[in-house]
Amino acid sequence: MESYARGEVSTPLLEQTIGANLEMAVRRYGSREALVEMATGRRWTYGELGRDVDALARGLIAAGIEKGERVGMWAPNCAEWTITQYATARIGAILVNINPAYQTHELAYVLKQAGVKLLVAATSFKTSDYRAMVNEVRPQLVALERVVYVGTADWDLLIEGGTGIDAQALAEHSQALGPNDPINIQYTSGTTGFPKGATLSHRNILNNGYFTTELIKLTAEDRLAIPVPFYHCFGMVLGNLGCTSHGAAMVIPAPGFDPSLTLRSIADERCTAVYGVPTMFIAMLNAPDFESFDVSSLRTGIMAGSPCPVEVMRRCIDEMGMVEVAICYGMTETSPVSTQTRVDDDLARRTATIGRAHPQVEIRVCDPATGVTVERCVPGEFCTRGYSVMLGYWNDPEKTAEAIDADGWMHTGDLAVMGEDGYCAIVGRIKDMVIRGGENIYPREIEEFLHAHPDVEDVQVVGVPDEKFGEELCAWLKLRAGAPALDATAVRQFASGKLAHYKIPRYVLVVDDFPMTVTGKVRKVEMREQSARLLRLG
Repeated sequence: MESYARGEVSTPLLEQTIGANLEMAVRRYGSREALVEMATGRRWTYGELGRDVDALARGLIAAGIEKGERVGMWAPNCAEWTITQYATARIGAILVNINPAYQTHELAYVLKQAGVKLLVAATSFKTSDYRAMVNEVRPQLVALERVVYVGTADWDLLIEGGTGIDAQALAEHSQALGPNDPINIQYTSGTTGFPKGATLSHRNILNNGYFTTELIKLTAEDRLAIPVPFYHCFGMVLGNLGCTSHGAAMVIPAPGFDPSLTLRSIADERCTAVYGVPTMFIAMLNAPDFESFDVSSLRTGIMAGSPCPVEVMRRCIDEMGMVEVAICYGMTETSPVSTQTRVDDDLARRTATIGRAHPQVEIRVCDPATGVTVERCVPGEFCTRGYSVMLGYWNDPEKTAEAIDADGWMHTGDLAVMGEDGYCAIVGRIKDMVIRGGENIYPREIEEFLHAHPDVEDVQVVGVPDEKFGEELCAWLKLRAGAPALDATAVRQFASGKLAHYKIPRYVLVVDDFPMTVTGKVRKVEMREQSARLLRLG
């Protein structure tokens, strides 16, 4: 049987705009709590959220923002981020998500590449002075007309400016929009070269948020802790849009991820769900004060962003009570989710796979060289097709054509295996695959194995140059608190007799942290460079 599958089609797509969907939620859930910001204690019901979204939408109209023009958002997680997301969608402005970790070079690039007309920004975050950086790059930005800083008089003035825009004018703006209009530009992590702006429509992200949360049975009774960044699909699509399409409450634990503050938000707000990348769950489970928080309200959640180690998933189920936790797999360019485990899947499927095809989505695994669909259980490149595939990269038809083939398949660059039952497993990135003496090695397999070592908290494996074999394996280990030091000899002894000799790492580096993107994805390109330098491998 070929490695091809299609998700359920019984539930139809939402053929409406984000603004229309929010209006429906406001009518249906007006008095229910919609948004909680833990850092300030501010709260909104759905009725209040709809009111503030409309007020900002009017302000944007008064500021001269037209359908299709770009509004940048450069801030950590905060209520204003969410309000801006829905206000721009309400009038058809394209929201440009800007990574809070960007510095001046990256900031200037995305503002210029997207042609941002109005920028909403925090004044600062962590060690970054956003005002100073904006002032530095602004002279080179012809399109940028206005900068509005959250929490200052700028924000108030933007909203006050819209008081002269009546309900009819706002309605006319909304009625001129269609589900297939571009509404969001998200820049990929940019681990190599300049980041590319994945352009997404109302239809793309509204449906993806809706279906993902449908599959974890989210309802208006649920409360979701969202510690993942809004600037990424995980936060703004699976988090915000997933909640508002079901009338659930969005809880913002903190501006940036903090394990204890996330646990506190779950306990204090009686959250029934929480999202995170595996490193976030590892940090929560290993927080020194973990036992002091009552997380018994948890039922479900989503792990995504990178493959989840089996042991971490087991601990989330056993120690955090997330019996209906799901694994999602996807990428920014696919809105993001393409596969997901189901709440009634057995433990093996929910710990060892990335699930099966999402509703209304097709998936297949193909030979990277020929593009031919491979047989089940044979590794190949994961591809997906359907409503969720992006419109394209902003102003970059060449890169778009490289990613999406003539038949509409998005080529992910991930190596996957589809089992006989249609469930898939990611075995690595095409570019991460290590070729040692002619043997193809998938680092994911070795990482899963080393996670079972009692002293290992987290592990990443990369290939490094080798004169004899072309490449050798190097394991980066983060050890549990109080664990004895591990070296390459100890790791080899642990793996001996359990892994084929060529899969046993030759080198071991014990580290405190891995180089990460702000979304929690490990930067293996940087790890390979650092490994080669530290090991003097050239």
